[in-house]
Amino acid sequence: MLLARALLDAAALVAPVDCAGCGAPDRALCPACAAQLAPTPRTALLDVAPDHPPLPIVAGTAYAGAARAALLALKEEGRTELARPLRAPLLAALELAYALPLAEGAVLVPVPGSRAALGRRGFQPVELLARRAGLAVARALELAPEPRDGRAVVQKQRSLAERTSLRSEPRVTRDLQGRRVVLLDDVVTSGATLRAAARALARAGAAVVGGAAIAATPRRHGESAIRWHLVGALSARQGDEPGTPQRAS
Repeated sequence: MLLARALLDAAALVAPVDCAGCGAPDRALCPACAAQLAPTPRTALLDVAPDHPPLPIVAGTAYAGAARAALLALKEEGRTELARPLRAPLLAALELAYALPLAEGAVLVPVPGSRAALGRRGFQPVELLARRAGLAVARALELAPEPRDGRAVVQKQRSLAERTSLRSEPRVTRDLQGRRVVLLDDVVTSGATLRAAARALARAGAAVVGGAAIAATPRRHGESAIRWHLVGALSARQGDEPGTPQRAS
């Protein structure tokens, strides 16, 4: 512990940083904010399509406080050093997702961000988070380009009906015919992204058996509500690995 702190102090002298959660100096995430990333997993059933059974999904924590600040800093400011403290809720979600009856041996497929976001960031956040957690993923989805006629709307500003109708389904770029799949996302809000990915994979012959995310927005009212249910504490903590997803080679 003392050695780790000394190394962090030395790193802060070379490349000064502020805590993504509270702005305290010299740490990417101070101890108090890091403690807020302790997993508080929650589960829900997501309606995907009339001909598709409800999809069990798991989120490792709430999209609030330090978790929200860390994810935003990673995605919008390129602070990839925050991937490590975000491992705890990520692994907690995957532990539950891979405990589902049909998830044994399932391929872990990350949900991609838009091409515009990829060009701006230079990396796919979900893939980066999985890789930093030591997990192997199958890159099997690719989003269509955004419209160029000025009609693009920020996803969080749309209603659920708009998200479902306007969200173009991703293109399946890998043969997963007959394979079981667990989807991986960073944040679940209305579930529109997971719905679109699950429908595309199902049409390509894959069996989507679950979904996992680092965080979920607090429950809303009305059409975009997802009924999340908190579950008990898990064994997954920072540094642990879920048993079923393959380790990255």
